[in-house]
Amino acid sequence: MSERSRLYASALIDPAREQRRTRRRRKRAVVRVRSVDAAERNAAAKAITAAHRAERRATAFLPAGGEPGPAALRTYRRLRVPTHQDTSAALAGAYPFLAEGGLGSDGVFVGQDVYSGGSFVYDPWVLYQRGMITAPNVVLAGIVGAGKSSLAKSLYTRSIPFGYRVYVPGDPKGEHTAVAEAVGGRAVVLGHGLPARLNPLDEGHRPADVSDAEWAMQVAARRRDLIGALAETVLTRALTPLEHTAIDVALRATVAACDMPVLPMVVDRILTPDAGEDRRLEDDGRIVGHALRRLVAGDLAGLFDGPSTVRFDPSLPMLSLDLSRVAENSTLISVLMTCASAWMEAALLDPAGGRRWVVYDEAWRLMSHPALLRRMDAQWRLARHLGIANMLIFHRLGDLDTVGDQGTAMHALASSLLANAETRIIYRQETDQLGATGQALGLTGTEQRLLPTLGTGQGLWKIQGRSFVVQHQLHPDELTMFDTTARMRS
Repeated sequence: MSERSRLYASALIDPAREQRRTRRRRKRAVVRVRSVDAAERNAAAKAITAAHRAERRATAFLPAGGEPGPAALRTYRRLRVPTHQDTSAALAGAYPFLAEGGLGSDGVFVGQDVYSGGSFVYDPWVLYQRGMITAPNVVLAGIVGAGKSSLAKSLYTRSIPFGYRVYVPGDPKGEHTAVAEAVGGRAVVLGHGLPARLNPLDEGHRPADVSDAEWAMQVAARRRDLIGALAETVLTRALTPLEHTAIDVALRATVAACDMPVLPMVVDRILTPDAGEDRRLEDDGRIVGHALRRLVAGDLAGLFDGPSTVRFDPSLPMLSLDLSRVAENSTLISVLMTCASAWMEAALLDPAGGRRWVVYDEAWRLMSHPALLRRMDAQWRLARHLGIANMLIFHRLGDLDTVGDQGTAMHALASSLLANAETRIIYRQETDQLGATGQALGLTGTEQRLLPTLGTGQGLWKIQGRSFVVQHQLHPDELTMFDTTARMRS
């Protein structure tokens, strides 16, 4: 082989060139492997991301602003700081300015909770069903101009669409008359020279499920108790057993002789018994007879001495007894209130009567009469059985101290009204009343200092140991209807 051929052959099989070719093939293989691995990793990452997205789409999260609808502003909201978990005792020290959670959303809208900013609703029947209270009665106190009257009116008028009815057995200032007419009810205006007359001996409303014999016994007992209460009111003392007997005998003789008895007939038989009766009854009943005669022939005549010209209709949404025409005569107010209470008792005892508000306005006048106070106390104790919620309205807790002397039965009855009311609403009070108010209602020092600073329409609500400060809110139409200061501004 020539030298040239030998050089060409050696160039074709150069080991160095062979190594470079192998390295290039190896690099290309490495690149392919790496690209395949990267593609697999990218595919796996995309699959994981897609799974997370699908999981998030399938998971129901609360919106940032909380849930809509009835649960709005009551659910957990996202925080910008990590959630801290600790005991309630430690958290109470770290967050001391937390407001009450409220009474729920079922009930009548009252206004706004001053501290939490949420809506405040109230319904004694709903709270009783939940076990939050055991007595549905309400006590409302506040100085003149604080807004307590507007609160009472809005509470019972806003309850009417829920199927509740309203009875006002005595309205000394006539404030509820316009409200009763506006809601489709009726206001009975009583006074000298007016056509309305009230017969205390009317049978009243008869429940549907009462037999004739049972109804006759109920009517007889109600008439006897009512005449006795009227006599005690006029005499300002309790009746003796002989006077009770004289009334009972005269009432039975009157009912036997007339289907529709009226008070003058009973008075005549007390003062002049029948010939066949014991003549000693004339002496026994002389004083009580002349006391009752005052209702039919004296300064109280003209309101009870004939058949009733008005009828009690329990189907009306509201019924009020307007006593503004006789406000100057405290005895007459008490007599009218006693008759009105007996007038409504039959309807209150009717199991089909439904739920009712019974409102006692200007309570300081009413509680000064023992017979009327006993009737009020009986209705308050039987509130759950009757399905009613009594509302007692007065200016300050010190008014209770004017009802009898300390230790007397009357003072004990007045105090029991407060004890049987687990809802106490206190509007602005003067500083000299803070001690008595705090002691009677069990207020803390902070709550007592709060009372003089409350504005118009703001009240401290004490409900079974829980406290709320509520700003009462009124619709413009309600503000016009409930306004009691129009004469001062005109």
